[in-house]
Amino acid sequence: MKASLTVKERNWILYDVGNSAFTMLVATIVPIYFNYLAESGGLSSTEYLAYWGYAASVATLIVALLGPICGTLTDTKGYKKPIFIAAIVIGASACMLLGFVREWLVFLVVFVVAKVGYSSSLIFYDSMLADVTTEERMDRISSQGYAWGYIGSCIPFVLCLVVVLGADSLGISMTTAMALAFAITTVWWIVMTLPLLRVYQQTHYVERQEHAIAESFRRIGRTFGNMREQKHIFLFLLAFFFYIDGVYTIIDMATAYGTALGLDTTGLLLALLVTQIVAFPCAILFGQLAHRYATQHLITLCIFAYLCIAVYAMFLTTQAQFWVLAVLVGMFQGGIQALSRSYFAKIIPSEQSGEYFGLLDICGKGASFIGTAVVGVISQMSGNASLGVGALAIMFLIGIILFRISVKAE
Repeated sequence: MKASLTVKERNWILYDVGNSAFTMLVATIVPIYFNYLAESGGLSSTEYLAYWGYAASVATLIVALLGPICGTLTDTKGYKKPIFIAAIVIGASACMLLGFVREWLVFLVVFVVAKVGYSSSLIFYDSMLADVTTEERMDRISSQGYAWGYIGSCIPFVLCLVVVLGADSLGISMTTAMALAFAITTVWWIVMTLPLLRVYQQTHYVERQEHAIAESFRRIGRTFGNMREQKHIFLFLLAFFFYIDGVYTIIDMATAYGTALGLDTTGLLLALLVTQIVAFPCAILFGQLAHRYATQHLITLCIFAYLCIAVYAMFLTTQAQFWVLAVLVGMFQGGIQALSRSYFAKIIPSEQSGEYFGLLDICGKGASFIGTAVVGVISQMSGNASLGVGALAIMFLIGIILFRISVKAE
């Protein structure tokens, strides 16, 4: 196998480096800043966690509904790149705007728009994998994307951290510091996107129809109808729905969960920085292991590890325990995401990658919608966030069972 990366592969990976800066900001500093705005607006800690969960759920629900339609449309010759660009413009513009919002409810609305743009771009980006590399290199390239995304996002994150935590010494207010943080993230995201836009060419596609949007709906209908003949794809999507629930919910709500437990803010941010650093070599390792072991077995290992992590998180009470959690998440986060992406790309028709990744996104975003909503509702009703986090373990258990069944159905 060719060891070096091609220009298309390298530039595709760079987009992971760019968009991961937004992911990192949303998973760390943004929930803490929202807590600051929420307290100013008179919300309690449990209300803050609940409303943050609801906002994340609304964003994922919107993308889950739009994903298959837009994904199917991008399979049409010449459509994928311009729709990808539109999603980035929406997400990046809203990210910049977040730095100028001072009221908690308006902040949540703008955040939903930013998250929708960002998440939509990932549907089209993931579906580009078949266009930039070969099937035998997919596991490696997908893993490299997540790996370099984790470590690359640390650069703008550290800059944001210096600005936000050093606001007093820099002589600026918290709101000004956050505006700078959002600007840094937006610029990084856009700059890292440009190399991919320069070289990307859609090589797998369906020919243009006279009524492209109407044809997209018809293709979705035909795909759902064919699912009975593609049981392994249907079962994988179902399994993915359950196990990725916990993964996305943990990513979205880790800082919010730690803040609700009353843990030190600076410690939480540094712990999640460690997650990114640990995830870098571990994601590459899983990509290398995929050459020696079946991808299915590695995915099974990652799901089981997350099951144990969810159980552990239920009993988390101290800063040191949160650090352990951060390291454990970093060890398996890249593996489960990268290998799921490349495994799915291998079992679907390449010319319909946008459509199928749109369906995958329904499962991923639908699961995340349920996960964040469950954590929010249980936290608000019981006043105990640990109970909501514990419910995620059940999702991992169901996911691992369904995944093994899907493998046997191939």
